[in-house]
Amino acid sequence: MTKIFMLALILALSFSSVSFAADAAISDLKSDEDTRVFAKDSAIQVKLAKFHNRYGIDLVGHLYLPKDFNASKKYAAIAVSGPFGAVKEQSSGLYAQEMAKAGYVAIAFDPSFTGESGGVGSVRNIGSLEINTEDFSAAIDFLATRDFIDAERLGIIGICGWGGMAINAAAADTRIKATVSTTMYDMSRVTANGYFDAGNNEKARYEMRKALNAQRTLDYKNGSYARAGGVIDPLPDDAPQFVKDYYAYYKMPRGYHARSVNSNEGWNTTSALPLANFKLLAYSNEIRTPVLIIHGEKAHSRYFSEDAFKNMTANSEFKDNKELVIIPDASHVDLYDNFDKIPFAKIKAFFNDALLK
Repeated sequence: MTKIFMLALILALSFSSVSFAADAAISDLKSDEDTRVFAKDSAIQVKLAKFHNRYGIDLVGHLYLPKDFNASKKYAAIAVSGPFGAVKEQSSGLYAQEMAKAGYVAIAFDPSFTGESGGVGSVRNIGSLEINTEDFSAAIDFLATRDFIDAERLGIIGICGWGGMAINAAAADTRIKATVSTTMYDMSRVTANGYFDAGNNEKARYEMRKALNAQRTLDYKNGSYARAGGVIDPLPDDAPQFVKDYYAYYKMPRGYHARSVNSNEGWNTTSALPLANFKLLAYSNEIRTPVLIIHGEKAHSRYFSEDAFKNMTANSEFKDNKELVIIPDASHVDLYDNFDKIPFAKIKAFFNDALLK
């Protein structure tokens, strides 16, 4: 009986290995290349995954496999990205790990032009509403074409600025069956209007465009891109609380990562031009699939999620499967990595209901 058991175990492990060996998009994550900033769960196996979007940009992610993963089975899967300016080794990886602990295959990925993902030539650190929305669909492409994934049970999670991209992707991509946005930023709104819409007027936008287009000329002349600066460092004493919160995450050992845009020199300054010129969420009220929007009560950015929820459900025949959850006493950054604030039980129940029933 023992010999039979051992033979069965070896065959099972061999089958799993053969499946991955035949999949050139998936490889082992070497221990010396594992730079995740959060506590790792040894029960969750993590692989390196490579795929591409429809522009031919190569993307890199970490593929999280549930405990006792069996490549002969079909799993529901979730793609995770964000925050805006972060990398997969930060918050998105933490979320993906939690979803794997709940039995899902999950991929946390670096968007185009950031982290370990590629771009066009040597261009780096550019944000694009269209391309970054497409990146979510590219992750869905990858998941939907794996033998061990059920292509009819796919969801996404967007954190911070990628919360808006996730909702945008859900409006465009009918393969996405459930969406979670957490501590969401509407990057088009904040870039065009400033925080709390304080600069929401034509004159302010004109002056911004004038300065940014002058910078474009300089960038072209210099053959390089000026950077907007990441989280301010050193931190001024009079910095707003939310900036102090960003500093405590991106600049301190808690969340610092060498490839993170926010931890270092920031986005290319001229990325703001397209962000301010195109609007996210235009068709969010046409999303037929379930959407869960989560935000902190104390977050400076709370209004983005509240208004997105209103727009999503106003004059919509698909509003009954949408939900807004406000977490008491939580700040914006609390929902990056604070287990006392992130409602993982709610998120898991939401996906279980949407993808497993």
